[in-house]
Amino acid sequence: MVYGCHPEQRRSTFGRYATGAPFLCCGCTGRQSALDTAGSEADATSFLFWVLVSTGAFIWLAVVGLLVYALRNRRRMWSEDAAGKLILWAGPIFSSVVLFALLTYALWLMPGLRPSSAGALRIEVTGTQFWWRVAYHQSPGPPAISANEIRLPVGEPVELVLRSDDVVHSFWIPSLGGKMDMIPGRTNRLSLLANKAGIYGGVCTEFCGTSHALMAFSAVAMRPDDFDRWLAAQSNPAANAGGSGKDLFMRHGCGSCHRIDGTEARGLVGPDLSHLGGRETVGAGILPNSEDAIARFIAEPGVLKPGTRMPSFAMLPPDEIRAIATYLKGLK
Repeated sequence: MVYGCHPEQRRSTFGRYATGAPFLCCGCTGRQSALDTAGSEADATSFLFWVLVSTGAFIWLAVVGLLVYALRNRRRMWSEDAAGKLILWAGPIFSSVVLFALLTYALWLMPGLRPSSAGALRIEVTGTQFWWRVAYHQSPGPPAISANEIRLPVGEPVELVLRSDDVVHSFWIPSLGGKMDMIPGRTNRLSLLANKAGIYGGVCTEFCGTSHALMAFSAVAMRPDDFDRWLAAQSNPAANAGGSGKDLFMRHGCGSCHRIDGTEARGLVGPDLSHLGGRETVGAGILPNSEDAIARFIAEPGVLKPGTRMPSFAMLPPDEIRAIATYLKGLK
């Protein structure tokens, strides 16, 4: 209620609040919402959140109800004994019982939050300013290398081995589970179990430099058979003839920083580009994966992602930039 206003103004204010309410609810859904869950840990955490919200709402309504009752019954005097009992039961006793019940439920929930990772697929994720190095460890065989995207099978636990190359990062896929810090010189482990296929957003939640807000990734939960086929393809060089784009990529020294499986490009400074064309985004989640986006990133990486180590190649002729972008988009 807005006091001191004309009735028409109050109705207008209420109308603005009512109109804006649906937009607030939009934050509860989407590919990067902790309340629109698709993983076992996220399900449990979301349910705990709603339990806490419901309990808080009940207590708030009870307090407001007592306040309204007191304001409407001013002439009725309570005895000191009755007032003391109300304070005792509604204060320390009620609060202690509610807090103890919530703590007990949260402690009971904790052991089941992280699924067992025994025998699970191991995915090593390394945070680097400002992108993600990803390696799928298979037995037998060498790891399959990727970057800025994580794929995992639905219904099967996955163990994420988290490290950092430079500063503290923090790994979080809100729709699948909780976050975990990535600390230089230390290895942390996070187990996730996706229970719904889809594409979800992941982010770095620890300030790590100029482009911290531009350090994102896609998490793709796939049916197990689709995931097995994808991982088998990821373990082999991309089927791409190359053409002039490949020659230009090598000639201009791109292979000294980037790796492309099956070629002479063996650089480890920048993201692995072996299957870039099959990923959801370019530049660690900042651009859609298209030839135009790849060409733009080649020409002006420092504009799109301030602080990046990649130098600008805007000096190259536009047709050469386009040829390189076509070659990289074809790596699937």
